[in-house]
Amino acid sequence: MNIQTYRVTGMTCGGCVRHVDKALRAMPGVTDVVVDLSKSSATVSGTATFEALAAAVAEAGYQMSKQA
Repeated sequence: MNIQTYRVTGMTCGGCVRHVDKALRAMPGVTDVVVDLSKSSATVSGTATFEALAAAVAEAGYQMSKQA
């Protein structure tokens, strides 16, 4: 299992966190998600690719990038 942390921009409240969480959990291959508003991050466990995860987050109205 792969665990990666990504930067998520555009989140401003708990509702945003729930939208991002829901979008990521709906992806095939995702086994766990932790979205942190204060760190503007999402930690994802599973086998889904970054590209697929980023597309799901973009569809929800936010932007996701790999951590620097």
